[in-house]
Amino acid sequence: MDITDTLDIAATPDDVWALTMDVERWPAMTPTMTSVEKLDDGPVGLGSRARIKQPGMRPAVWTVTDFEPARLFAWETKLGTVRLRGEHHLEATDGGCRNTLSVELSGLGSGILRMVAGRRLRDAIATENRGFKQTAETAARSDS
Repeated sequence: MDITDTLDIAATPDDVWALTMDVERWPAMTPTMTSVEKLDDGPVGLGSRARIKQPGMRPAVWTVTDFEPARLFAWETKLGTVRLRGEHHLEATDGGCRNTLSVELSGLGSGILRMVAGRRLRDAIATENRGFKQTAETAARSDS
């Protein structure tokens, strides 16, 4: 079962995608991340890795496992025996784009983790999506 948050953003899909790919900027957009450090040179793409530090959690290395430019960005990490998969889906709309963020937990212990931290994960995903929305829409207004 995925934990998902979807928001319509009044900015172009290209602008929201650019924010999505600027992973090291994410901590400035959301309080759910302390730091994001790319571990590879060049642009984010399939196989890219980043170390993410989040409040109250140990740092984790996330690896990009699915990548469709301007549409889908997914990466995974392990927390003990639990696999976490984070996804960013973008689709164009008449007024800009729809941004869907989700996290999927699987593996031994994923049900327990979902029971213990599910609400916190839902809140974090929603907070992150609002951060993308606010940043993208503020930039779109200043470009007008």
